[in-house]
Amino acid sequence: MTPSAAADAPSAISPAHPVLAEVVRSGFVEGGHRGSLVLLAADGSVEQALGEPTTPVFPRSSNKPMQAAAVLRAGLDLSGERLALAAASHSGEDFHLDLVRTMLAEHGLTPGDLQTPPDLPLDPAEAETYLAAGRVRERIAMNCSGKHAAMLAVCASNGWDRNSYLDPSHPLQKLIHQVVEEMAGEPVAAVGTDGCGAPLMAISLVGLARAFRAFVRAEPGTAERRVADAMRAHPEYVAGTRRPDTWLMREVPGALSKMGAEAVQAVALPDGRALAFKIDDGAGRVIGPVLARSLRLLGVDDPVVDRIGRAPLLGGGGEVGEIRAAF
Repeated sequence: MTPSAAADAPSAISPAHPVLAEVVRSGFVEGGHRGSLVLLAADGSVEQALGEPTTPVFPRSSNKPMQAAAVLRAGLDLSGERLALAAASHSGEDFHLDLVRTMLAEHGLTPGDLQTPPDLPLDPAEAETYLAAGRVRERIAMNCSGKHAAMLAVCASNGWDRNSYLDPSHPLQKLIHQVVEEMAGEPVAAVGTDGCGAPLMAISLVGLARAFRAFVRAEPGTAERRVADAMRAHPEYVAGTRRPDTWLMREVPGALSKMGAEAVQAVALPDGRALAFKIDDGAGRVIGPVLARSLRLLGVDDPVVDRIGRAPLLGGGGEVGEIRAAF
């Protein structure tokens, strides 16, 4: 994109967005992070809105449950850990990579068929271990490799072209587009390219929260409910052993949770309460405090909320402040 084109590009950020989190060091507020947020009541109505949650955003990996549901609708028989991994932004732990290899092999595929960019594991501790073992960036280590394995598998099953599985005009991507619109209850506002190379559909935060609500409220046996059930039963495959999505789905019964890059988060509770937010500057360090505050506003009172919300600031190796929600 040229500089002039970039200046004319649609934008999801605005100086009118409120500060959702403050950075407090030694009792001094040294910074803040703006964004938009929506909370839905159990009946699906908007309970609270901050910023502009009806403005389209790229949900990034928070769209993955919808992508996984489309794979099921296209006829791929996935369940359990495999289905959870199809909706994952995995940490790159050994059990993640082993299952990706298995999923590929089950359909006559290899890691070489993946079109993810070569990467290191998403989890910093896993990345250090990976490098210490003398390994290099690989396509399978990229956090979206489970999703891509499922996409390739359904192409193999249906006789669809595998080389173009990331093209927006591919039958699978057209189906994903349809599922996103159906679940969000609104048209896709724009189509871009995600970090993994897959098409990325823009919807509003209200639409994203509505979609997550639809997944947990779907009838048993439907593609959407199967995805929600697999994610909630196997959250470590959706994220990893040291990730807030895993903690929340393990410890709050029936919660469905999925983060996305650039500080996007969506959660739905089994009774239909839901939330979605986007931090304008994409600062991942803010997700925990904003998510914890949002969950409390939805009435979630569980020790895991405190764990998720803790974001200390360090000075000289000691704790001297925190990142805290500001709403």
